[in-house]
Amino acid sequence: MSRIGKLPVEIPSGVEVKVENNVVTAKGPKGTESVEIRHEIEVKVEGNQVILTRKNDDRKSRSLHGLSRTLVQNVITGVKDGFEKKLEIQGVGYRAQMQGTSINLQLGYSHPIVIEPPKGITIAVEANTKITVAGTNKQAVGDIAALIRSKRAPEVYKGKGVRYEGEYVRRKAGKAGKK
Repeated sequence: MSRIGKLPVEIPSGVEVKVENNVVTAKGPKGTESVEIRHEIEVKVEGNQVILTRKNDDRKSRSLHGLSRTLVQNVITGVKDGFEKKLEIQGVGYRAQMQGTSINLQLGYSHPIVIEPPKGITIAVEANTKITVAGTNKQAVGDIAALIRSKRAPEVYKGKGVRYEGEYVRRKAGKAGKK
């Protein structure tokens, strides 16, 4: 039995969960999210819990059991509390600013980089160097945060670039000088 898959998913107060044709839809204070679960996994709502069971015990079903439970958990958590990723910019002249809903990044290139977030994702900038990406879909929040970071990933010699908050960048020694 899957250690994660066998655990029931608690439905918090204020969240409504429906299951139709293996599509789990959660509605909460932050919005509505849904996830389609593969046919090898059976989903039932019992009381204030969502229970996922395998239809058979073959390898594919076993591998999907824990994944499916985690996807349902993320949908419920997303509509209840939401997800957010924080990024920080380090480097002289590197900054971010909002232009309507999109973000304008100055990262040492000859041109500004403008990123338009998809529907359901909000981006906020504090103090020109702190970026917060928030939304109800965990994967979309992570994808946009990774896209912003990829525009200038942290560099190992000077540490300049866009990094996740609290990310440690292992620094390398530069060229040794002549004597």
